[in-house]
Order: sequence, then C-alpha cells, then structure tokens
Amino acid sequence: MRCPFCDHAETQVIETREADDGDALRRRRRCTQCDKRFTTYERVELSLPAVVKKNGVRAEYDRRKLRASLALALRKRPVTSEEVDAVIARIEDELLSLAAREVASEKIGELVMRELRKIDKIGYVRFASVYRKFEDVDEFAEAIKELEPRRRVEPGK
Repeated sequence: MRCPFCDHAETQVIETREADDGDALRRRRRCTQCDKRFTTYERVELSLPAVVKKNGVRAEYDRRKLRASLALALRKRPVTSEEVDAVIARIEDELLSLAAREVASEKIGELVMRELRKIDKIGYVRFASVYRKFEDVDEFAEAIKELEPRRRVEPGK
C-alpha cells in the first residue's frame, strides 16, 4: 500500500479492526519513510449490476454517487454517517439479491426514497423533489401527504 502523503511503497499495518458490522476491515497504517499514519478499508468486492440510465446509457454502479446523493438530501440533517452507511448497505444488498446484470436507475431511485422515508422525512422530500423533478409547490405538497400516516377507518364509523 503506497503512502498517500509521500507515495512511498512501504507501509506498516499498526492495527486491524472490523468495520461496518463485520462487512469490512479497517486498518491503521504507518509509512516507513515519512512516519505519517492513515486509515484504509478493505471490503469484499461484489459484482453489482450495471446501471441503465433513463437515456439508455449503461454505467458501472458507483457507491460514491449514491453516497453523494444521500449526503445532499441529508445535508444539515441529524443523520449519522453510520446511518447513511447502513442505508447504502441495505440498497446494495437489495441490488445483489436481484441477481440481475443490469438495473434501471429508476429502481435505485425508488430504493433510495424508500430508505430515506424510514430515516428522515425531510431528506426524503428533498431527494424526491429532484428525483421526480417537481415543477411546483403542489408536487411538494403531494410528497408531504404521502408521508402522513394512513388513517384506519374503523367499521361502523
């Protein structure tokens, strides 16, 4: 592993721990040349399906794009990075369970909205406004109505 500070080829592992509930290894490393320390993560690389965009273009699944979208929707919201990591893990698990070579970007958008709805309603509305391309305030109001719990009508009332 090359040092990110001085580009020296030799680094020493100081400590290894499990991360992300055992889904990854976190390693603290020290450069043998400049003596600076840094952290690396090691995780299993699974073959996630290619993403088919609305215009038909195919692209590799990119976890960083998903994280960036979530970060934007959850900006200045009380959601921890651990919660975001858990959301990403659940979405990726669902994509893997599809056992498909390709998945429509709309499917990923729906999965993101489902997860955001569970953890932060404001983040959900923010994401939905961009994903569904809201044109006016009425569309925001409709998205907010979707968040209201459905009232159960009791028989005889």
